[in-house]
Amino acid sequence: MMMTMKMKMLRLCWWVKEVVLLVVVLELGAQVKVSGQQSYVNNHQLDCYKHFNSTDGFVCDGVSSSASTCSSFLTFRSIPPYDSPVSIAYLLSSDASLIASANNFSSDVDPIPSDTFVLVPVNCSCVPLLFFQHNSSYSLKSSDETYFSVANNTFQGLTTCQALMAQNPSIGDRNLSVHKTLQIPLRCACPSPNQTAFGVKYLVSYLVTWGDDISSIAVRFDVDSQSLLDANMLSSSDIIFPFTPLLVPLPTDPSAVRLNQSPSPPTPPPSPQTTAGGQSNSTDSKKWVFVGIGTSAAVLLLLGLSAFIFCFLRRRTRSKDYAAKHESNPNANPLPVSTSSDPDHSPLPDSKSSWSISSGGVQSAIDSLTLYDIKEVQKATNFFSQANKIRGSVYRGSFKGDDAAIKVMKGDVSAEINILKRISHSNVIRLSGFCVHGGNTYLVYEYAESGSLDQCLQLQPQPYSSHSTTLSWKQRVEIAHDVGDALNYLHNFADPPYIHKNLKSSNILLDGNLRAKVSNFGLARVVGNGKDEGLQLTRHVVGTQGYLAPEYIEHGVITPKMDVFAFGVVMLELLSGKEAAATNKNKNNDNKEELLFDTIKRVLEGDNVREKLRGFIDLALRQQDYPLDLAFSMAQLANLCVAQDLNSRPDIAQVFVTLSKIRSSTHDWDPSDELQRSSSLTQAR
Repeated sequence: MMMTMKMKMLRLCWWVKEVVLLVVVLELGAQVKVSGQQSYVNNHQLDCYKHFNSTDGFVCDGVSSSASTCSSFLTFRSIPPYDSPVSIAYLLSSDASLIASANNFSSDVDPIPSDTFVLVPVNCSCVPLLFFQHNSSYSLKSSDETYFSVANNTFQGLTTCQALMAQNPSIGDRNLSVHKTLQIPLRCACPSPNQTAFGVKYLVSYLVTWGDDISSIAVRFDVDSQSLLDANMLSSSDIIFPFTPLLVPLPTDPSAVRLNQSPSPPTPPPSPQTTAGGQSNSTDSKKWVFVGIGTSAAVLLLLGLSAFIFCFLRRRTRSKDYAAKHESNPNANPLPVSTSSDPDHSPLPDSKSSWSISSGGVQSAIDSLTLYDIKEVQKATNFFSQANKIRGSVYRGSFKGDDAAIKVMKGDVSAEINILKRISHSNVIRLSGFCVHGGNTYLVYEYAESGSLDQCLQLQPQPYSSHSTTLSWKQRVEIAHDVGDALNYLHNFADPPYIHKNLKSSNILLDGNLRAKVSNFGLARVVGNGKDEGLQLTRHVVGTQGYLAPEYIEHGVITPKMDVFAFGVVMLELLSGKEAAATNKNKNNDNKEELLFDTIKRVLEGDNVREKLRGFIDLALRQQDYPLDLAFSMAQLANLCVAQDLNSRPDIAQVFVTLSKIRSSTHDWDPSDELQRSSSLTQAR
């Protein structure tokens, strides 16, 4: 009988214990569910060869189908070459116009000061039964890159080396090489149903930086510190680390302006009555009070029952096993881990003089430039009549009897203005003034009566031009010398020096005396001050086929040597009268693109070079109208300039010295000598 009573007591205690444990699990489970269920990466991304659940991504199992895809935001710190909405969008597979809008930039090509927080709108999706992520891709640029450097340097911690290796199983960590393309899973998350119920609209992947703590991040985003802790399953005693993503729950769109403001000193912990949006919510407060009371009561009851049962059964061997099931092992916080890595970034562009124009007015006074009224510009161009149109959006105008070229542009034109207002060289087009009206900017340049070089070479008639005949040999050499002089000035004597980046025959204008003027500086960049000749990188490759250097097309490499390559092509145009890239019919009557820089290599290789060169030179130049030896020298120089390897190309100073010698020899050349030589050859035959 006594034994039966004891058995009943044991069974009763066991059932009480199970019920209490169930209550505790339900209470704690409810608390976790409300907080968002996402685990903070906790600096585990530094150990690439050890797997942690938190490094794979933010979990999305158990979410509703409506929450499996959402609009989200990443944060990114601008750093060259990712220092404009376009370049950042290219890296993170976002939309440049959306980035510009989210960050209040006037255009998607605006230069962004270094180390500026940029909000990047993305679509966040759930890989079935796995993780939330936004997918991008990245082509390796250097043989030194690793999964660690790509994750933590290039993508600034928005992914992890563990996630990269999992996403690219066919590319081992020892098989990384230049040009290989990696799939990049970027960390993002969608609000859970409970977060949505409490007003959370977005989860922003914020990159922690030096000096950040939970309080300062909460101030930066104007949210409650507790909601920030809850969203990342953190407690107030946990440590957060630089260059790790932290989810920030927001009830409204994030503010880029506030994001880039220095947060005020940490304030005392906010009232528990504050929601994720920073607004008072008494219901939420009561809920947390009840949760806390319920959890505390359950824990106390559990402890009391455990003590009672322990005492009742302390003499039995089963008591040890029973007590063992209730031992607690508190998780210790890991110690901070520091890492030192010097990312190989390209030189910082010249941003001190960053200047922009908008229809709202001029943000900075421009010395030496005239500010025109729209009525003056309209009158000067006869209201932009077709008769005044020169080409594209460029019109001929007249201000107080002086001719000018007016270029109509949309968006931000600060780059071109900033450069041209500083440059004073006879072979660079002069900007005299501008007008801002109705969202357009009207740039007023000096007028080049003879049009562009490509039009002159193709004998396209120009309105108001006195020049309509074939360019002579001497004129072609002078034009080449003028362009070389302008580039030598830009690369070596301008302060700061510049890379034009868009040199081509249509951007070389000719005045009434056929002196060349280099124009269109919209893509120009400041020459870097670092090693490797100021090498810079970009993923936004733009330009015209036939003029682009191979290293720029393939790898986005920008150096002064890309101008040298383009200038080599211009010299070939001057020699041949042909276009840089032309489509011709082959023997099978199929269209085939012919590039001048490929053609000259065939001309100068093998036998019969002189005869092949004569066939290459512009037919508009008769044989006695040019010195073949000097033409050969220019062809050799151009061929050096268009070398595939940028290190094999001469710099512009060397090119200019050689051109000066060709120019000097051309001045001493007498066409009659060539005619006499031709006659002698004919008689000899």
